[in-house]
Amino acid sequence: MVCSRHALATSTVCPVHSSPPFNAPAARRLRAALGMAPGHVAYGLRAQYGLLVAPETVMAWEQGEQSPSSAELTALAGVLWCSPGELLAEPVTLREHRLARGMDPEDLARRVGLEANAYLKMEESGRWKGNERQSAALASVLKLTLAQFVAVTGKQEELDGLLRSAATTRWQAYVKPLAKLLPVPKAHLERVLELLHNEYQQRMVATVSWGGGESSTWTGDAGRQYLEAISERFWSLAGGAG
Repeated sequence: MVCSRHALATSTVCPVHSSPPFNAPAARRLRAALGMAPGHVAYGLRAQYGLLVAPETVMAWEQGEQSPSSAELTALAGVLWCSPGELLAEPVTLREHRLARGMDPEDLARRVGLEANAYLKMEESGRWKGNERQSAALASVLKLTLAQFVAVTGKQEELDGLLRSAATTRWQAYVKPLAKLLPVPKAHLERVLELLHNEYQQRMVATVSWGGGESSTWTGDAGRQYLEAISERFWSLAGGAG
């Protein structure tokens, strides 16, 4: 991958990555709105960023046949007078969210309180290992919802397990582990976990009130269904899914 002059000026780190999720129709629409031909875009990439990109390559990007590299995406956004995020499909990974914000790794690492190399290892592995303060900073800088934060840090499975345990056992024991996992005030987290616990227990109590027989099967199904969807219920109560 060839780094743009802008990237070289702002970051000493230029790792090789796979292409980001490129939004081809958006690129085509933005170019047309500026009255530019693919050749004009190619010229801008070369003149402004030192990238040797042929007009045919620009057309291939717009037709979804190829995707620009990270450096090419950043440069293309500059040529088309838009943010990198406008040229991306819905971001999923930590790297994609960073690119959508038009940030280089060193800048994001500095703003969350990490060394650039340490941050890049987390980004490439998909496993976030920052502390509570760094996690809160990451969510704030990238403007992540709680659900997005869990997805980009690779903690969905861990979250599911903790929520199920909080609902089925003593919820108070899971406040601290979840507070380390999520940038959520502990007082708010306590209220949400208590609600989850109460909702699950109410389903279990309903079985006893019905007595034996078929009610046991109904309760088992209701309990399993509740636990399977507990993350969605957690987001709705915590206000972090939207």
